[in-house]
Amino acid sequence: MPTPERKSALDHVVVVMFENRSFDNLLGRLYEPGEVPFFEGVIGKDLSNPIPEWAEHGADRKSIAYGIAQTMDTPNPDPGEEYTHVNTQLFGTIDPPSNRGTLSEHMTAPFNLPADPHANPTMNGFVTDYISAFTAECGIQPTYEQYAQIMQGYTNEQMPVISTIARGFATFDHWFAEVPSQTFTNRSFFHAATASGFVVNSPYSNFPGQNDAETIFERLEAKGLTWKVYVDQPSPASFTALIHGARLKHRFATHFVSTDQFYEDAANGELPTYAFIEPNMWHGHNDMHPPIGALTPGLQADPPSSLLGGDALLARIYTAIRDSASEEGSNWWNTLLLVAFDEHGGTYDHVPPPAATPPDPAAGPGQMGFTFDRLGVRLPAIAISPWIDEHTVITEEHRHTSVIRTLRERWDLGGPLTARDADAPDLAAIFTRDEPRLPEDWPDVHPLPVPEFDVTLIPFDAPLSPLAKALVGGVGTLVRSLDPDAPEVGELDHLTGREALAKMHATVGHLFPGLAAR
Repeated sequence: MPTPERKSALDHVVVVMFENRSFDNLLGRLYEPGEVPFFEGVIGKDLSNPIPEWAEHGADRKSIAYGIAQTMDTPNPDPGEEYTHVNTQLFGTIDPPSNRGTLSEHMTAPFNLPADPHANPTMNGFVTDYISAFTAECGIQPTYEQYAQIMQGYTNEQMPVISTIARGFATFDHWFAEVPSQTFTNRSFFHAATASGFVVNSPYSNFPGQNDAETIFERLEAKGLTWKVYVDQPSPASFTALIHGARLKHRFATHFVSTDQFYEDAANGELPTYAFIEPNMWHGHNDMHPPIGALTPGLQADPPSSLLGGDALLARIYTAIRDSASEEGSNWWNTLLLVAFDEHGGTYDHVPPPAATPPDPAAGPGQMGFTFDRLGVRLPAIAISPWIDEHTVITEEHRHTSVIRTLRERWDLGGPLTARDADAPDLAAIFTRDEPRLPEDWPDVHPLPVPEFDVTLIPFDAPLSPLAKALVGGVGTLVRSLDPDAPEVGELDHLTGREALAKMHATVGHLFPGLAAR
């Protein structure tokens, strides 16, 4: 094998992006006070959120202190994640009052923003929003025990893989989402440094049909470099493909493959220059998303939504990189593995998000009047490389577009995609070792048993969940953009899970042959 050199630390970049967890929720207890020079965690801090006076249960308790999650699927049910909900979580405001207990798609301006447009986030509205969102989804207010979940997070012992890897390499304790909203807009920023003005997933035709922003994938191709998106089965389609369908639709058959192929590519030293891994976001999902029906909403629609599925997936990906020893291609010393999350999904964090540079300052407000001038909530992020010392904590601000900036700088891919990645911090500075740590010196990981997914508990005849509407509606739009004669998906509000499954399998199989079961 050639002599490892630090200048090759970014020859290959692998990103696995999980779903909807804040930093406090997963890594807030990673280090005890004084264990490292600086760590912005939760231990030793007096963190709480007020209970609104209008709460029907437990309002007399006034507030809820931050505590430890009692189950591996907390919070259950899923919190609100749209821009409207995040505004309440950040500022503690519900405005107009009619937005209380209302589904996000029916909320009205000013979309829960404070009266002062320059107000700083107080991070005191997570309980308020969870009670309101629960009421909208379930038709009744939650009990104190139910809404107290939003003020709970996990210990190292509960999540042994991600905590072991984080302590064994570098943890970013100031990595922020790009947008204070949900999945599609943040995942779009990750690869395009913009979301074409879109803030929320709906209308579901927006991203696959109208998000035409240039991506880092195309910059890599123009330079003769390689990329792949690996999708964990049984996901029938890729969210990355849906979000960037207008730009990537002619690459679906060649660049979107299953994670089985990832493990083969890693073992054979054939990883591309840039690899992006999507967990399974379908039945029995291992994406770490809080409980939400892959097809249907409700408490029993998503059993068992254990975080341990994501921890086990991470263990397998980490081990594949650690064991890769090709002399000519990708291997353990020239590959950076980055663990990221798309957005916080409504889970609590205590650090206020900072201001941000709009991707196109001349474009004006986007969807719902948002100007993209502030970041989303702080997220877990971990960098794994033999050129990084254990117990490293990176306190400088980073965000999703740091990956774009890093790839542009490493491979001379041209100027910024937008003004957002123009000032994003480069990741190259995290490599501080002169000699690499040998794989036998990397920490061993031991995932806990993952509860078996019971498909019989899914109510297939119930209406679609919001996440499923985004997936099915997006696929329908994408298919029709490729084939105008393709059948309409139909009215999503009246589509059941069983009907949606049939439509999905009938339409996307030929689009993503690389995701077919092997």
